[in-house]
Amino acid sequence: MLQVSRRWSLIAVTLLSALSFICCSARSDGAEPVSFQDAIAPLLENRCLQCHNDDLAEGGLSLTTAADLMDGGHVQPGDASSSDLIRLVTPHGPRAEMPKDEQPLSQNQIDVLSKWIQEGADWPAQIRLSVPVVSDMDWWSLRPLTRPPLPTAATAKHPVDQFLESGYASKGLTPVGTASARNLVRRLFYDLTGLPPGSQEVDRFQAAWNQDPDTAWTELVDRLLASVEYGEKFAHHWLDLARYAETHGYDKDKLRNNAWPYRDYVIDSFHADKPYSRFIQEQVAGDVLFPGQADGIVGLGFLAAGPWDLIGHVEVGEAKQDGRIAKHLDRDEMLAACFNVFMSTTIQCAQCHNHKFDPLTMQDYYQGQAIFAAVDRADRIYSGLSSDQQQAMADLRNELADLKTETQRLTTEANNRLPPKVADIDRRIGILQDQFARQPPSQHGYHSQISKSPTAPKWVQVDFGQPVSVHQIRLRAAFDNYNQIGAGFGFPVRFRIEGSLAPSFDDASVRLLHDATQADQPNPGLKPVPILVDDPPVRYVRVTATHLAERNRDFIFALAELEFDLDRDVKASITALDSIESGDRWRRSNLIDGIYHQELSDPAAQQELRELQLTRRQLSAQAEDRHATARLSEIHKRRLELETKISQFPQGEYVYAAATQFKSAGKFIATDGAPRTIRLLHRGDIGSPGDTMLPNGPKFWTNAAEPFADIAAQDEQAARAALATYLSSPDNPLAWRTIANRLWQWTFGQPLAGTPNDFGRMGMQPSNPELLDYLAARLRDDPQHSLKSIVRLLVTSDAYRLATDTDQANANIDADNAFLWRSNRRRLSAEELRDSMLSLAGVLQMEPRGGPSFQDFVVEKPQHSPHFEYHLHDPLDPRSHRRSIYRFVVRSQPQPMLTTLDCADPSISVPMRDESTTSLQALTQWNSRLSIAMADQFATRLESQSFSSAPSAVQWACREAWGRGPTDSERSVLVPLLQQQGGSTLGRVLMNSSQFTYVE
Repeated sequence: MLQVSRRWSLIAVTLLSALSFICCSARSDGAEPVSFQDAIAPLLENRCLQCHNDDLAEGGLSLTTAADLMDGGHVQPGDASSSDLIRLVTPHGPRAEMPKDEQPLSQNQIDVLSKWIQEGADWPAQIRLSVPVVSDMDWWSLRPLTRPPLPTAATAKHPVDQFLESGYASKGLTPVGTASARNLVRRLFYDLTGLPPGSQEVDRFQAAWNQDPDTAWTELVDRLLASVEYGEKFAHHWLDLARYAETHGYDKDKLRNNAWPYRDYVIDSFHADKPYSRFIQEQVAGDVLFPGQADGIVGLGFLAAGPWDLIGHVEVGEAKQDGRIAKHLDRDEMLAACFNVFMSTTIQCAQCHNHKFDPLTMQDYYQGQAIFAAVDRADRIYSGLSSDQQQAMADLRNELADLKTETQRLTTEANNRLPPKVADIDRRIGILQDQFARQPPSQHGYHSQISKSPTAPKWVQVDFGQPVSVHQIRLRAAFDNYNQIGAGFGFPVRFRIEGSLAPSFDDASVRLLHDATQADQPNPGLKPVPILVDDPPVRYVRVTATHLAERNRDFIFALAELEFDLDRDVKASITALDSIESGDRWRRSNLIDGIYHQELSDPAAQQELRELQLTRRQLSAQAEDRHATARLSEIHKRRLELETKISQFPQGEYVYAAATQFKSAGKFIATDGAPRTIRLLHRGDIGSPGDTMLPNGPKFWTNAAEPFADIAAQDEQAARAALATYLSSPDNPLAWRTIANRLWQWTFGQPLAGTPNDFGRMGMQPSNPELLDYLAARLRDDPQHSLKSIVRLLVTSDAYRLATDTDQANANIDADNAFLWRSNRRRLSAEELRDSMLSLAGVLQMEPRGGPSFQDFVVEKPQHSPHFEYHLHDPLDPRSHRRSIYRFVVRSQPQPMLTTLDCADPSISVPMRDESTTSLQALTQWNSRLSIAMADQFATRLESQSFSSAPSAVQWACREAWGRGPTDSERSVLVPLLQQQGGSTLGRVLMNSSQFTYVE
């Protein structure tokens, strides 16, 4: 018995010990169970919930509540080893699957999470997790901007050098010596003008440098800063940021023939040293803050400079979800541009969820979108009218906007009186109307004056601006239900088409292109009338109606559209013997606007649509308020009168810019300043709208929201003016640090803060924050906010004039040259290289400056989706020998040679271009049609010098190309090359040399 008792005692002790071990092993070293609220909730909120919340739920998993976690099946309570959550966060190889693209969980965090699951994954039902909002403003770029004192221990005299000297001392670096005069003059010319100095310019500077280096340098700096070429060079930097191009992008990459005034505005602004605060304001709300001034309108080209979805806006429209998505993306592009460019802030990252790293919420983002709720992109007049005319037109447009708002109110009230079944009818009508290739637009086309005689002569003609080859003409008849005529309205019974080189059609160049005068022509309805043409080039095409169409006991000539298949893209205009100019309905310019009525093709659908429309009219009549109907009729009449008056103003100069009032096209309808409703979109989904948002700005500093206070919900102009004030505020630390960083980058080649469009926590911190703050505060505190003054400060420093020589001791400490102990050797940009080739060839044309861009391509199929054929362009065409800043920039098909040479992508904001050296670049630089053509031109220029010997010719050629003569070893190669291969090959070699391609 004793033995048995002892045996059971041992078993009991063993069981108790085991149970004790099990219980202890489920805890942390004998501690209390893992607390969900103290340990797990903060871990999930900070590391997981940004992507796995009710709004986003990536991978179908939300971690907002206990039910969400358990429903996902990723956790097995009591069995951590079988829980998918632990597998996802545990590294297998170099990193774990989750958190995606972020720092993995620490082993301690994984252990705590595992123990919590092993203990049963207790999650109190009342606890609901929320996405953490980054509210910490303690970040270098968000701190208030104050000017730091100059380092007291520095021995340098220049402020820039004083700050850099403290960095040298802290790292044990010794800056290299000053660059040679030849390298300095070449560096300064390229950095400030983007062009090489001529050989005589180099000689003059070297002579002055030898006499007095400091005086020679400051005089050269001041001269180049005062030049127009400085404006052209720095405009290149800005246009990279501004997403500038002259086509829309997307599927139908149509041309923007009026984009160039914004480019010229940027050039002029840098050249004139416009105060930076005003430069910001003009590009966001210049029309509001500086009324009556052309720059206030042209500057708005910044908001419109980016890509634009023609299909989504014009062909689909806001009635459909795809059209609303296009509008959303359009506002997103404008908002992101403002904050990326002016404040180095990635506000677009708060579109689907609160910003993961910076103090930006979804509310901040959608309040920003609300600022642009009424804004679109379109051509708008900026000059050509007197101040009185501009004011008169503004008054008319304001009255038109008020009438439009009243129409919307009365229409809404009328719709509210309709029976519920009308909503179902409207939905069905909408479905049927979607079968239209295009909706019937308000623009009908061209309409002659009314005649009492059917044989009264009437004609309308197109001026292409230059002789072109016309391959086909298509006439499209108008549609107007006047007198129940409908399709084919006004189409001539008999007519002829002629082409000519003279507008009067009375000289020997007149050609009969089509004769339909011998018999009555059938009315085509809405079918196009195609006419093949095979004649010599013409500049003018005239359609003459010899027998007019009957209207209502009178006669007219009308057409909806004249379409042409041409051999090139042109900017056409319309004239006529006479014309009814009635607002948007009838006007000459409608004849070539690409808009015309098309009919439903399904007869059954036509019948159903007619019946539904009849039923709706009957129901509307039953619920009609006669007073409201009478008022709507008065408004319609007055709007036609106003549109007619506006159309009678002289034609001004147009710029493609942000606009709220413009000529509507298809389903692209002007808001007339009435903001669209902006809602906070859950997960950024257009189909999940939340609360209505009103304009405001992120609270990055005290009183940041003050400009947005008391803005009326419908006052879009006040909203943009508030944003412009916000962006240019002296209290805005981001704005001034951003531009100071860019100016440093544009002069020294690399920015102080390495991510110029992102000063947030995912961006790089500045290598010398005190220097950056000094420059930013100095610019902000300057009453003129002069950018040139900062550039001058930078290039007159000793640091700017350092040589590019390397030093092994320094390289061992600072291999990336972050502390600027030497200058960085850089490759010429694509445009600098092209302009330098033209300059060496002797064909670069510095005039004319500004104006429409030159096209180094031939446009094919411009009617639909243009094809830009660069290989068909003649590189010897003198019209394309202007500076590259004046080149027509295409989005969908960028210039092949310049793209290979790291030209910026115009569809995005590019703060820093790639700088690469590849074999493809070398091949392109050697074999491109432009390189070969310019080498041939250089050979002609070389021959014109009439040198007596090959060595003297090579001496001259190298000085022109490199700014110096050849070394003995270079001469030993180049002289035989010239003698054996000729001047063209010599030119290609010089243009492809590192001495030509790189700036020391």
